[in-house]
Amino acid sequence: MIVNVLGTEYTILTKATASEYPILESQADGFCDFSTKKIIIAEMKPDDYSTKDLVLYEKKVIRHELVHAFLYESGLDVNSDWARNEELVDWIALQSPKMSKAFKKAEVE
Repeated sequence: MIVNVLGTEYTILTKATASEYPILESQADGFCDFSTKKIIIAEMKPDDYSTKDLVLYEKKVIRHELVHAFLYESGLDVNSDWARNEELVDWIALQSPKMSKAFKKAEVE
């Protein structure tokens, strides 16, 4: 899937494995490679320790990595620690669907 992020096309690849992308071995479920404009999402496999709704979780991870892409393409990632703050990125990824719904309801989207 290709997504336009502020004029730059990012390819989202899902079901990636650690053998393809060793960074996924470090307990990352996804990452954004700004140099190749790819968002890589790990293959989600259920186990005793995983979230039960892996489809919902995968969407959250994709939103998280898209937020990183937006911050990078805005120029904020390079000179700003807050733009790389995982807590802030997680908050935006978690709240953005709710914010979008509120904007639509208020007819300001």
